[in-house]
Amino acid sequence: MKLACIVGARPNFIKIAPIMKELARKPDAFQPLLVHTGQHYDGKMSDVFFRDLGIPTPDFNLGVGSGSPAQQTGAILERFDDLCVKENFDRVLVVGDVTSTLACAITAAKRWIPVDHVEAGLRSFDRTMPEEINRVATDSLADHCFVTEPAGVQNLLREGHAPEKIKFVGNVMIDSLRTHVAKALALRTWNQFSAAQGAYALVTLHRPSNVDDPAKLRALVAGLERLSARLPMIFPVHPRTRKNLDVVGGRLTLCEPLGYLEFLGLMAGAKLVITDSGGIQEETTALGIPCLTMRLNTERPVTVDVGTNTLVGEDLTKLEEQVAAILGGHYKPGRIPELWDGQTARRIVEFLAAL
Repeated sequence: MKLACIVGARPNFIKIAPIMKELARKPDAFQPLLVHTGQHYDGKMSDVFFRDLGIPTPDFNLGVGSGSPAQQTGAILERFDDLCVKENFDRVLVVGDVTSTLACAITAAKRWIPVDHVEAGLRSFDRTMPEEINRVATDSLADHCFVTEPAGVQNLLREGHAPEKIKFVGNVMIDSLRTHVAKALALRTWNQFSAAQGAYALVTLHRPSNVDDPAKLRALVAGLERLSARLPMIFPVHPRTRKNLDVVGGRLTLCEPLGYLEFLGLMAGAKLVITDSGGIQEETTALGIPCLTMRLNTERPVTVDVGTNTLVGEDLTKLEEQVAAILGGHYKPGRIPELWDGQTARRIVEFLAAL
């Protein structure tokens, strides 16, 4: 099977790494070809992840670079279509919900190449999020939907997808986490920030709803500054956030984006995490670390219903109350969701091998 495996942005790299490793164990069944669209091209957002995760050098790099989602989508459609004609792929495997995921799924579907979607079925039910559009559209094009949690199965059935195309396999991000967490902790990255393990908060913010309005970001940073009097806060700053943080200032411990291992170690060693990321909601649940999500909704409800995640929305008072509960030892414990056992990539590859 000549299988195109698509990556384009930082979250994709974490998801594809264990899948590529499993595919390599079946050389008689698969010829996996890694296609990097170039959506994330900065070394701190791309190259370092390939190194940390042991991902092989991409077989193809489409080099789409920066631009609006429409510009990136157009460039990917054109360049990946040329590649599909040249390489004659048997299947295309896409992961996650970024621009590259949808663009390559569209291209493959128009070329009658079967599409398999890893991390399918997630829904925030918020169409103002570009990722939600990508999820819904990619699932509609996919021949198989590999689902991370039971809510994803129900979402797909509710939308009318055939039960036989839905495969509940677990969460491939947790495969990467379990493989690398011991090595990540051994780095003791918190020492770089004069912090102690279990005695700091980790902050990440990058959603347009939180960071694109300088006034709103200023209020959010002020709330985090108040909390930093109770607990030191380490804030690796996403490029999208940096331009507005330069304007609003702040006394938080800011740093550049970190590699996968450095960031995973900081997360695993934190007392709590404050974020608006989707994947971090899952990783903190797997680690048993309290997570406070600065969003009004989540496409990963199992992290709230079963795990360690709490939605605080834009309510800084609620954020402060939850931080106090964590520091006071009154926060919910959470547990590991079903099939988040580090074996998801194996299940995906075994299914594909049987086609």
